[in-house]
Amino acid sequence: MRFSASPASALRRRLLGTAVAAAAGLAAATPAAAQHGDWPSRPIKLVVPFPAGSSPDIIARVISQPLSKQLGQAIVIDNKPGAGGNIGTGTVAHSAPDGYTMLFTINGPLATAPALYTKLNYDPLKDLAPVTLVATSPNVLVVPPSLNVDSVGAFNALVKKEPGKLNYGSVGAGSSGHLAMELLKGKEGLDILHVPYAGFPQVVTAMLGGQLQAGFMVPAIAMPQVRDGKLKALAVTSARRSPALPDLPTMAEQGVPDFEVISWQAILMPAGTPQPIIDRLNKELVQIIKSDEVQKQLNVQYFTAAPSTPAELTALIKKEQQTLGAVIKRLNLTLD
Repeated sequence: MRFSASPASALRRRLLGTAVAAAAGLAAATPAAAQHGDWPSRPIKLVVPFPAGSSPDIIARVISQPLSKQLGQAIVIDNKPGAGGNIGTGTVAHSAPDGYTMLFTINGPLATAPALYTKLNYDPLKDLAPVTLVATSPNVLVVPPSLNVDSVGAFNALVKKEPGKLNYGSVGAGSSGHLAMELLKGKEGLDILHVPYAGFPQVVTAMLGGQLQAGFMVPAIAMPQVRDGKLKALAVTSARRSPALPDLPTMAEQGVPDFEVISWQAILMPAGTPQPIIDRLNKELVQIIKSDEVQKQLNVQYFTAAPSTPAELTALIKKEQQTLGAVIKRLNLTLD
């Protein structure tokens, strides 16, 4: 004998089925971390697209220790060097946006790579979600004492007096030092030849040996030589004087307005990472970066703490893509 269900019970079953289906759809569309509100519930991977012992790696480890304590989970550093940081950056750009993969990188893969590489497999503005800027550092324009110039103006005058006869060095085409000098050349109408080297030690050796007459260098390399009297520092490339180098004037103070080519480091996540996770990370990181201990360790590397909002980091990326991208376009420079 077959019994039929009452209309009321059938309606309850239909409503229950609809609710279950809706819950299942919501669960499928929402990352687990945001669903349960328990993020982070396991270790977080922090990808550094440069070798262990590099400046980004050192600072990433300085930041990761207090962040691990604040979040109650391990922060695992994953070094993925290659292609000027593009390999590791691309890895994060295409990772799951579940809150368990972060990127600690410098400006190159975000600001200049889109102009330098025609086959870049990620878009920094579309595939990555900014969390915060961490720190900034200027380049330093240095010359050998034998050049007998004491200011940027005197340097520019000398180059104009001897067009095409002086050389400057960098650690390669598309590097920060290369683009800084090319920006100066464009602004001031200078004719000075570029000589690329494998690394800063070779640039310093060539400058001390008289093969080079100038170069924009990172402070960690330049300043020990300046203190020993082997090189002379003329200016920093930041818009304002660097707290780590307060006695050095800016390029603008030396008569070259609107000149800024800085090195900076930042933290990002894959695009699509839930906003509550990004908001919490920003809050925790800003507090950490502002701490006295972290600022002290940044200063040792000639970096200045510069925590930001995600929107401010996005604006910085866009600005540098525009200004340095124009220099790269003028040079018709590609690296692939």
